Amino acid sequence: MDIFGTILAPFKWLVSAIMLGFHDGLSFIGLPPENGWTWTLSIIGLVLVIRAALIPVFVKQIKAQRGMQLLQPDLKKMQAKYKGKTDQLSRQAMAQEQMALYKKHGTNPFSACLPMLIQMPFFFALFQVLSGITQARQSGIGIGALSHDQVVQFDESSIFGAPLSASLLHGGGLPGADQTIVWVLSIVMILAMTASQFITQKQIMAKNMSEEAMASPFMRQQKMMLYILPLVFGVGGINFPIGVLIYWTTTNLWTMGQQFFVIRRMPTPGSPAAKALAERRAAKGLPSHPLLGGKKDADVAAEVAAVELRAQRIQPQRKNRKKK
Repeated sequence: MDIFGTILAPFKWLVSAIMLGFHDGLSFIGLPPENGWTWTLSIIGLVLVIRAALIPVFVKQIKAQRGMQLLQPDLKKMQAKYKGKTDQLSRQAMAQEQMALYKKHGTNPFSACLPMLIQMPFFFALFQVLSGITQARQSGIGIGALSHDQVVQFDESSIFGAPLSASLLHGGGLPGADQTIVWVLSIVMILAMTASQFITQKQIMAKNMSEEAMASPFMRQQKMMLYILPLVFGVGGINFPIGVLIYWTTTNLWTMGQQFFVIRRMPTPGSPAAKALAERRAAKGLPSHPLLGGKKDADVAAEVAAVELRAQRIQPQRKNRKKK
């Protein structure tokens, strides 16, 4: 076994064990164990478990993204300070100041990728499990937590006549399976996967970013990734088994719903979504932000003004006394 396979071995076992747990539970309540839809629901159950476990990571991601936006003014000042300086000492000093800014705001440029990076081992493990189903069946062995009998059962399962272990590029599945259905279903799933990923990222940039954040160099890189990532997954999708396409499309839909909730209820200050939230709450006579604790904006402004007034004090002027 290669190093990559050795690293993925525990993930393969965990992924297949979760799928098998959902499959056994669905079979217990009456769904046919050999049916492709039972296995499809098991894959969806796997997504729910993984994404639910990633909710704390998602919360940290949101905080890190807010921190990235808050540091933009300081970042621009730092860039202006070192503009035109290309010597080694200046670049080193700029890098140190930049890292200090990230530490101060508790964020970094890679925070937005954290949930995806954590998911990747599970994604590759599921890919290896599903793409290795047919070979494991022919070799008379199991794969991960699946026994040989369960491997055979999965390999014989299908939805709409397309085996879950089949892919657009390699076909696969049972001999005599309708390849046209495999191609059509694979293309539909690839389009759904790439479209859901694009829409998720697009709604963040269109609704949950301030104008200042959108003008930053970091966001220009994010705009490039907006088009590159769906393209990469779309091209790679021709090699994904249908079961993997179901997994990734489902996790994209989860992300889309999760982002919609965050953007609507807890938008980034200064973003179009924050303005829309303020308008909705103003129409109901509520403060512009839910963190104001039920107080109206006018009351909060009055309290702030009163505190500032109390804090002000007139400095006595020192009188020059003439010496007698």
